[in-house]
Amino acid sequence: MAKTAIQLYTLRDVDLPFDELLEAVADAGFDGVEFAYRVPDEDPEEVRAVLDETGLEAAGAHVHLEDLEDDFEDTVAFYETLGVENFVIPWLDEEYFTSREGLDEAIERLSAVADDLAEEGYTLHYHNHDQEYSDYDGEPGFYTFIDESDFGLELDLGFVLIGGDDPAGRLRAVGDRCSLAHVKDVDADAGHSVPVGDGDVDIDAAAEAFAEIDGEWLIYEYEGDDPLESLDDAAATMRDLV
Repeated sequence: MAKTAIQLYTLRDVDLPFDELLEAVADAGFDGVEFAYRVPDEDPEEVRAVLDETGLEAAGAHVHLEDLEDDFEDTVAFYETLGVENFVIPWLDEEYFTSREGLDEAIERLSAVADDLAEEGYTLHYHNHDQEYSDYDGEPGFYTFIDESDFGLELDLGFVLIGGDDPAGRLRAVGDRCSLAHVKDVDADAGHSVPVGDGDVDIDAAAEAFAEIDGEWLIYEYEGDDPLESLDDAAATMRDLV
C-alpha cells in the first residue's frame, strides 16, 4: 500500500522553525515529507533527529540537476543523512522538449546522473510541469522524453492534466517507473492549484491507477493560501486515497 507525504514547497511561506514545521506535518498524520527549498540551509543531523523523533520518513528530495552534476558526492552525502533514497529533478526549461537536440541533451544528462546514483543505491526521478507538453514533431515532447529514457518519473497529476493529458492513463502508461506521484488538484482552464477535490483532476481514478502500478508515495502539493491551516484536512484526504 502506498504511503502519504507532503512536498514541503507547499509550506514554503510558513513562518516556523524547520523542526516545528516537520512536527506539524507529523501531527497532521502524513507518513513522510519530500524535501525542497529550506532544507539545504539546515543542519542535516538535526533534521534527521526530528524525523526520527516524529516517525516521518523521507519520501524523496527535489534537487537541482546542476548540484548532482557538479557536486555529486557532497550533495548525495547531505541527503543520505536525511534518509533520502529518491532524488528528483524538479524542472527543466521548455527548450529541452521542443527540439531533437534539446531532448537528446536532457535524456543524456539525466541518464548519466541516474547511473551515478544507481551505483550508490539511489534512484533518480524527473518531476514534470506542463512545459514538457510543448510540441515536438507533432506531439508533446514529453512523450519522446519518456519513450527514450528509463529513469524514474514523478508525475505531477495537476500539470499532466494542464498539459492536456489524462493523469490516470499516464500513470498506467509509465507503470513502475512512477513510484512517486504529486497529488495536486488544479483548475485546468485557469492553470492554477486548488485544494485536492475541488478541481478538475479525477483524484480517485489517479489513486486507483497508482495502486495498480504499485506506486510507493502519494505526495500532496498545494500552491494556494493558508497551507498550514488546511494541513489536517489535506492529510485526511490523502489517507483516504491509499
